[in-house]
Amino acid sequence: MAAGGRRQGALTNLLNPKMGVFYVAVLPQFIPPGAPHFTMGLLLTSVHIALGLAWSAVLIVFAGALRGWLQRPRARRLLDRITGTVIAAFGIRLALGD
Repeated sequence: MAAGGRRQGALTNLLNPKMGVFYVAVLPQFIPPGAPHFTMGLLLTSVHIALGLAWSAVLIVFAGALRGWLQRPRARRLLDRITGTVIAAFGIRLALGD
């Protein structure tokens, strides 16, 4: 099951045109003058992927450690209230134009 999920996630990212647009729009500004564009672009893309994998691994470890607590109804209610409050605050801020 996990391998199928990884395969589906990788395929989704590879076929997502927004990822290509992101790399074409953002990465060139970080390539030093005179450096080979393809090689540097590939290196920067690899760094981006490595950082994403590291961050995802950290989230997985913390979610696994907190799994028992997160499954409690009290914890779910607390998280729902916090999430609702944050979303409402963003909405109010957007409505007020600050």
